[in-house]
Amino acid sequence: MFRNRRMLKMLLPLVLAAVVLNGWLLYSFGHKQWVLRETRAYYEAGMQPVDNKDNVFYPEARVRYNDSLLKQPQNTARQIMAAEYGKAEALLQLGDEQQAIELLKDVVLRLKLFPGQSPGEDPRKLLAMAWLRRGERSNCIAMHSAGSCIFPIEGDGIYSDPSATKNGIDLYQQILADDPDDLASRWLLNLGYMTIGSYPSAVPPAWLIPGLDKDSGTVKVKAFRDIAGGLGLTSTRNEAGGTIVDDFDNDGYLDLVTSDWDPDNGMHFFRNNADGSFTDVSVASGLSTIKGAFNLLQVDYNNDGFTDIFVLRGGWRGEYGKMPKTLLRNNGDGTFTDVTVESGLVSLHPTQTAVWADFNNDGWPDVFIGQETTTFDDPHRCELWLNNKDGTFREVARQAGCDLTGFIKGVASADYDKDRRPDIFLSLRDGRKILLRNKGIHSGIPQFEDVTHQAGLDKDTTYTFPTWFWDYDNDGWPDIFVCGYTFKGSLAKDQAAEALHIPEPSAGTMYLYRNNHDGTFSNVTRSTGLDKAVFAMGANFGDIDNDGWLDMYLGTGNPDFQSLTPNRLFKNMAGTHFADVTGSARVGNLQKGHGVAIADLNNDGYEDIFVETGGAYKGDAFYNSLYCNPGQNDNNWITIKLEGVVSNRSAIGAHIAVTFRENGISRTVFRDVTSGGSFGASPLRQQIGIGKATTIDTVKITWPTPGKVQFFTHLAPRQFIRIREGEDKLTTIPLKAFPYKEREMQMNSVDCTPAPHKIS
Repeated sequence: MFRNRRMLKMLLPLVLAAVVLNGWLLYSFGHKQWVLRETRAYYEAGMQPVDNKDNVFYPEARVRYNDSLLKQPQNTARQIMAAEYGKAEALLQLGDEQQAIELLKDVVLRLKLFPGQSPGEDPRKLLAMAWLRRGERSNCIAMHSAGSCIFPIEGDGIYSDPSATKNGIDLYQQILADDPDDLASRWLLNLGYMTIGSYPSAVPPAWLIPGLDKDSGTVKVKAFRDIAGGLGLTSTRNEAGGTIVDDFDNDGYLDLVTSDWDPDNGMHFFRNNADGSFTDVSVASGLSTIKGAFNLLQVDYNNDGFTDIFVLRGGWRGEYGKMPKTLLRNNGDGTFTDVTVESGLVSLHPTQTAVWADFNNDGWPDVFIGQETTTFDDPHRCELWLNNKDGTFREVARQAGCDLTGFIKGVASADYDKDRRPDIFLSLRDGRKILLRNKGIHSGIPQFEDVTHQAGLDKDTTYTFPTWFWDYDNDGWPDIFVCGYTFKGSLAKDQAAEALHIPEPSAGTMYLYRNNHDGTFSNVTRSTGLDKAVFAMGANFGDIDNDGWLDMYLGTGNPDFQSLTPNRLFKNMAGTHFADVTGSARVGNLQKGHGVAIADLNNDGYEDIFVETGGAYKGDAFYNSLYCNPGQNDNNWITIKLEGVVSNRSAIGAHIAVTFRENGISRTVFRDVTSGGSFGASPLRQQIGIGKATTIDTVKITWPTPGKVQFFTHLAPRQFIRIREGEDKLTTIPLKAFPYKEREMQMNSVDCTPAPHKIS
């Protein structure tokens, strides 16, 4: 008995501990499940489309509002005109041009009867724009072709039905007769004449903007051709949205993913069939159910070897933009699973920009998210989510010193000071540009300091939008590109001013900051020829001619329907300056440019340009474009796919240096594994042009996590290779090149058949 009491006394604490532990585990599990349920409900609530009744961002709400105003019996003539004008503007945004035209005709007539009672801007301008949009719908959309809406308009881009556009032209001439200094109307008048094939001959001399049909640049490239329609990539028209080009099924061939910020519209997934065609697998993959996606990023967040997708929402929508991000796990079988709740990445803030990098160098990718704060009363702080290595994340922005507030439109990451720690650059709509230096790790959390002033990046205070790090001059140090987005209304005014060489102080500009190798940057915008008004939204970079120098394509626009300005392609001239080659390349789409990716989609060695075009409203939705690169020359190239082992599997942050001799001169081309910034994600695999070189002397890989360096020597060009971290032997990937299989031959065709994979 004594022995039993003694044993009981010994066991009692263990029993009590077990009871407490079991209770704690039960509570913890139950609490965790409750949190997951509540979080899921919170997340799913945020996924619902915003109620239109009070949201003035939605044209449907403004139609109802103006209808209610028109029903009031005590209306004055001015109040009636204001309500009809407001309703017509909303109808135009909804794509109902004909009803908008009828209302605006009434407003113009009433204004003649009641002069001096104008509801605001001259209603003839909106009516003229409605006629132009009616002509666009009847031609560019209803009879879409490879030349549709490509500036300068020519060939099959010229309207076969000019009737609506001619009505707009007549109105613009009346407007200019009353106000000869109206540059926006002058631009749109010239554009209208161009669409019906009457520019410049029929344009009244007083309003002519000369030379719009000429490629005035001294640098020419071979014409690209939009083949998206022939490949079935125009099965739907998108509003504003993002793009990813990457290999989602690990077959070596690049697929396409697009999104649309309309809460009713799902994502699209086009699988590359490795034979020149694509199959729409949006429904089968589950991506069609992911709606309202504004921007997209790719990453292998769980290091399982399959590329996942991160979805951003809410940008530009202010208080109505409190929408969740979505993390989509690639299941490796052609489907994706929403793991947002399980990963802990639930938060409701307006955003469209984020960047993935291994900020604490632990071998797992983390994500920094730039939020949009529009009022001090409702701040939305930036977030930094560290990867817990188990499929979950924790938010540490405050502890890391990067929980900034501002209207952030673009973020990018690179190791700008080469201390083997990824830093962050932010582009803001409030005029600031912010550089955050990663000082190192404290208690597992990276520590950032604002070094904007020390870096010399606080001198330019214009509004900016898309941004990225790149090594434009191949000196081994990442430079910064950021595009201005300062405007007051229509961009047509600025486009006319540039064409007429009239200084326009409100015009946005591009900014190129060269890395000085000492922690500072120099503004080289003017010396590199980039001091032009562009107003980019979507943007990305690549090497269209395999000369080893990175070029860039900028998708332009703003929500104003008058902002019909061409997207732009700039060719890098050996790191000294950039040449605008939009005209000769035939890639100047007048539609609003959003997600941009530059990639070799048919493995012929020449990078094509994919653009998700479409504006903020249903009436501004448009088709995707895939500009096929015909092959600019016989330059050589090599494509490198990196696979991290100690570093993150995607190898984001890895630094590549390719050395070769071209015409007897040794050259080195540098690339960092990243997908650019703001709108559009190019592949994580890197295609590197080497010009006329026939042998690659050295490929040097500096891996991000341990800083380990690997060398490979004497490689043949025109091949696809895989380099795995820590392995001395690289793998050649046996990918085939193929011509695109267009369903219909279109006018103005160019040869897009692939070049053979052999040393030229």
